[in-house]
Amino acid sequence: MEPVKPDVQILIDIVTTKMPFGKHKGVLISDLPPYYLEWMSSKGFPPGKMGMMLSTVYEIKTNGLNSILQQVKAVHGHK
Repeated sequence: MEPVKPDVQILIDIVTTKMPFGKHKGVLISDLPPYYLEWMSSKGFPPGKMGMMLSTVYEIKTNGLNSILQQVKAVHGHK
């Protein structure tokens, strides 16, 4: 069985895309607070790429892996 390889582009998109709607409109997806991601998870993430990005950030943050986002943001994020 092949090891799972993360989709680097989705991580880049997470640190460069701003939330297009809701209470945190304009905030980078990577900077959304965990409580908001938890709330969205309970309501159901939207379909498509936005939902995938939000659910990915939710998983990263709830599993204490914020360093992944920090590393990607250091290279690809907005200054």
